[in-house]
Amino acid sequence: MTRRTPLPSPQSSVLPLRQPSAPAPAPAPAPAPVTATTTTASPKSKNFILADMDGRASRENRACASCISKLTPSEIGQVNWHLAQDQACRLCQVAQCKPEAFTKPFCDFLQENPTVFHTVDYFKRKLSDSGFEELSARDSWNGKVHPGGKYWVTRNGSTIIAFTVGAAYKPGSGVAMIGGHIDALTARLKPISNRPSKAGYVQLGVAQYAGGLNQTWWDRDLSIGGRVVVRDPETGKTSTKLVKLDWPIAKIPTLAPHFGVGMFGNNNKETQAVPVIGLQSSSQHNSEPLGPEGAFVNTQPPRLVQLIAKQLGITSYASILNWELELYDSQPAQTLGMDREFITAGRIDDKLCSWAALTGLLAADTNTDDSYIKLVALFDDEEIGSLLRQGARSNFLPIVIERTVEALNPSTYGPGLLGQTYAKSFLLSADVTHAGNPNFLENYLDEHVPQLNVGIAICGDSNGNMTTDAVSTAILRRVGEIIGAKTQDFQIRNDSRSGGTIGPSLSSAMGCRAADAGLAQLSMHSVRATTGALDPGLGVKFFKGFLDLWEQIDGEWS
Repeated sequence: MTRRTPLPSPQSSVLPLRQPSAPAPAPAPAPAPVTATTTTASPKSKNFILADMDGRASRENRACASCISKLTPSEIGQVNWHLAQDQACRLCQVAQCKPEAFTKPFCDFLQENPTVFHTVDYFKRKLSDSGFEELSARDSWNGKVHPGGKYWVTRNGSTIIAFTVGAAYKPGSGVAMIGGHIDALTARLKPISNRPSKAGYVQLGVAQYAGGLNQTWWDRDLSIGGRVVVRDPETGKTSTKLVKLDWPIAKIPTLAPHFGVGMFGNNNKETQAVPVIGLQSSSQHNSEPLGPEGAFVNTQPPRLVQLIAKQLGITSYASILNWELELYDSQPAQTLGMDREFITAGRIDDKLCSWAALTGLLAADTNTDDSYIKLVALFDDEEIGSLLRQGARSNFLPIVIERTVEALNPSTYGPGLLGQTYAKSFLLSADVTHAGNPNFLENYLDEHVPQLNVGIAICGDSNGNMTTDAVSTAILRRVGEIIGAKTQDFQIRNDSRSGGTIGPSLSSAMGCRAADAGLAQLSMHSVRATTGALDPGLGVKFFKGFLDLWEQIDGEWS
């Protein structure tokens, strides 16, 4: 096993969250040599964005005088230059792409963005802060996409594609792509989630998404979040708003063993895995409907509607036309272990590789001689087959590439140019893989047991459930060789069933070279999983390296 670098020991393993509503404490006076190098707060400093310091309390944003001198005035007001003897400058660590620099940002991201909608909104903010421009799928892109530009486009508010065009772009140049998914196993509220009171409890009607409501969900502290469709009663305009009730609001209670019933057998998910969200009082039982006859809000628990409306500042309950809400584990993402060498959290599959990939794109170098496109595509609905319009098996990624190539080459665009582009491209399908579980090693294939805090595992499957082959494996190993990153191998035993990824469908649709690789985690498909504390940063380093080196490595092949 690779020797692990111990992480700094914070006062608590729970990482503090962003505090946007409260002003950051005034920083201590900076040393004399420290001066601002710019007079504007936009665009924001690259390392400040990657360190996720914006909106955090200054006591958490400790940096050295040299790094502070490169920040904008508004950023300087959010950092603290007092470094204890055993503290490292976070901005220095990010600039050097040290894995430990990304542990806290990843944990904060997991805690603050529990649903696909929150995740896409988070990425949009990060991209905007980094100078990326939004492209509307409804508009023409001709004249809007240029060499040297940075862009993003979304679909359904739950899938996002971001890309940069090399300043020296040439017609027919390839695309270095990383594809991942940001959906996770969950339980979603049913269209009519109101249920009759039983034994004095208010319960919530939910449906499993993928493998949600499995036995790991019992007795967990669950919160509710998602998006709400709202019509403005004054303008008549309809829009969506994000919401999360981020305190524990629901629980699926187990039955005590005294009743002689095994809890982890064939429990009925429709009748025995129904969340409890409160107690039914007589006043609630006799309350009037919250909306007119036929209103959506009348189909939902009244108290829940009131909480959602209060959170969003909605005064007319009937203006809520519908919502897509889900349950999620409310316990904070935090470090674990004697040296805090693990991260324990919900939704690691697959916020882990997706966050690392998008962060790798933000961290990627901008070279004036780059002639290709760097792209990250993060999809919804992978866990249920990717077939919906926002899934990887839709036309979203191919059409984004086609429209980009067309916008860059309006006079010469055609099948020949597009085919040339795909032939020079590579897809890295990034999804979490299985870390070796020490209690069940007999279930793993010998010599194919990924470890935490080591690096990316290249995943193979002889039956095509992965898109990896010998050529694509050699390409990924070459990335690791150049940047000094270790790679691992994973493949299942012949007597096990392989899961699938977005890699085969996307690579077959585009005809480009491709490989499946990802970071390792324990307890996949549990409501709460574990990865290595260094793994998010190891992912950032590898994905950045792949995006930066693709043209060079492609040129090494005859």
